[in-house]
Amino acid sequence: TRRARDSVQTSLHVPYGAGVREQLDIYLPNDSSGTYPLLVYIHGGYWQCLSKDEAGFAAPPLVSRGVAVVAVGYNIAPAGHMDAMVQQVRRSLTFLAERYTSTRGIYLCGHSAGAHLAAMVLSTDWTEYGITPNIKGAVLVSGVYDLEPILHTYVNDALSMTWDVAQRNSPMLCLAPPAPAVATCQVLVAVAQHDSPEFRRQSQEYSLALRAAGWSVSLLDIAGVDHFDIIEKLSEESYILTQV
Repeated sequence: TRRARDSVQTSLHVPYGAGVREQLDIYLPNDSSGTYPLLVYIHGGYWQCLSKDEAGFAAPPLVSRGVAVVAVGYNIAPAGHMDAMVQQVRRSLTFLAERYTSTRGIYLCGHSAGAHLAAMVLSTDWTEYGITPNIKGAVLVSGVYDLEPILHTYVNDALSMTWDVAQRNSPMLCLAPPAPAVATCQVLVAVAQHDSPEFRRQSQEYSLALRAAGWSVSLLDIAGVDHFDIIEKLSEESYILTQV
């Protein structure tokens, strides 16, 4: 992230709401026309650690190719509640859609818990927000798409999710055909060879469910990586996910 902040044009800690963590770090290419694509990165950390401040590692190789990269901050647990996190990420997208009106489209990228939040963005009813972001693609990396199994693990100690909260915030249970505004959205579900069996199962089942619901989706099973370096290697220009 330090390398990104030193090497590219940045707008840091841009507020999209009034909350302390409702901020964006924006890494911009040298394109004064503002017609670049916008990659919105949502960090992982089991909804209870990490922040946007560690999320700039993917920016340099993408910005050098003319892509703007935005790292989204949101309230992590225990201060943050699952419903609120989902709403925050959705609001960050409306803010970006209003601020950057001439981009070549918004592309979501999330890792682990961030992939869950990105998937929840795809299920948004944008009529509630008064603006529909031009989401052209989503890269969901080693994500969680069904929260119910987490209720029975230590991960939920900080989240304090009830069954109802887990149900309404599970992308697998919020599936609907793509709205006209995202009809051309391409979804890539990526999973690591050395992810746990549960991460692999959820990625495979969610990609099948998306396709059955009418989405354009592909599954990318990346060899030789685990749950962490599958995303950390985005700092490398030659890495398959960076290239995609």
